[in-house]
Amino acid sequence: AAAGSLTVSDTARLLRTRGLAMQKAVPVGAGAMAALLGLDYEAAMEVASEAAQGQICQAANDNGGGQVVVSGDKAAVDRAVEIAKTKGAKRAMLLPVSAPFHCKLMQPAADAMAEALSKVTIKAPAAPLVSNVLASAITDPDEIRRRLVEQVTGTVRWRESVAYMAGQGVTRFFEIGAGKVLTGLVKRIADGAIGVSVGGPNDIAAAKDALAAAKQA
Repeated sequence: AAAGSLTVSDTARLLRTRGLAMQKAVPVGAGAMAALLGLDYEAAMEVASEAAQGQICQAANDNGGGQVVVSGDKAAVDRAVEIAKTKGAKRAMLLPVSAPFHCKLMQPAADAMAEALSKVTIKAPAAPLVSNVLASAITDPDEIRRRLVEQVTGTVRWRESVAYMAGQGVTRFFEIGAGKVLTGLVKRIADGAIGVSVGGPNDIAAAKDALAAAKQA
């Protein structure tokens, strides 16, 4: 929406559809997510693969800084927590989430998003969008639509996405929403990056000042 690919009204409807569909995809308690701290992405993938044992367990978020989140069937994620501790993880803990996001169990939600996205107009963005399932920039409306569907079940490649943007010369990152978690992750991934969290009106004013200063620099 910020890049002009989707209208704000279509975005709001899609967000509602996505949220409801993801919540309905898996019965409460059937799935889980866990944070593995101190393991790199490849090691976490090995843990998830070993823990699956015929169920779903996959890397859901590669957050960088030695933090990877796994998602899937509750029993499989429980196994991943225990296995990770034997593989050198500093900590491995279940997360207080309502559903196992960004894994194959979310396929019903991906199907719902595919149908919803087929009914909206997507324009070429004013600036390239970095798809978190590709960790690279895309501009084609049809590919944006396709990647938004894949993102429901795919790994959020946050570490690689930030590294890609830093490699393209991006030095200033704005986090829109509550909290400063992503701002902290950005600073750990991209050396010298400046992170600005925007969570309310006062933060918006500060962000505008920061942008103005950057343009003058």
